[in-house]
Amino acid sequence: MAKLVLVGLVEPTSEEAAPAFEEWYLGNHIEDTANCPVIRRGTVFKLARPFADTSPPQYLTIYEIEGDDAVAAERELARYQGDPEAWPERLPSNGSLKIVGAGWYEQDRQFGNQQLG
Repeated sequence: MAKLVLVGLVEPTSEEAAPAFEEWYLGNHIEDTANCPVIRRGTVFKLARPFADTSPPQYLTIYEIEGDDAVAAERELARYQGDPEAWPERLPSNGSLKIVGAGWYEQDRQFGNQQLG
């Protein structure tokens, strides 16, 4: 895994917006963003069930970053997303996305002797 990741905790703005969210965010935006030159891979996880009596958002998105400079990566991502020619299949946002939380995370430590597949 990359030493730097961009993590997004997201969900549709409402139940009614879920189809639009699936079409734009899951069906286009993740792949578009993953094509940014500083991003190695974009992965989305859908909530299987809450843990420890919490109410987490429905989706966790992780973008693995090439390099370890969050400021430079954010600058490149903004440049890429601001370029309408960067990805020909890009769809405009349809207002269905609610960002619950997001941030750049750098690897601090790692444990375990088994690789997850």
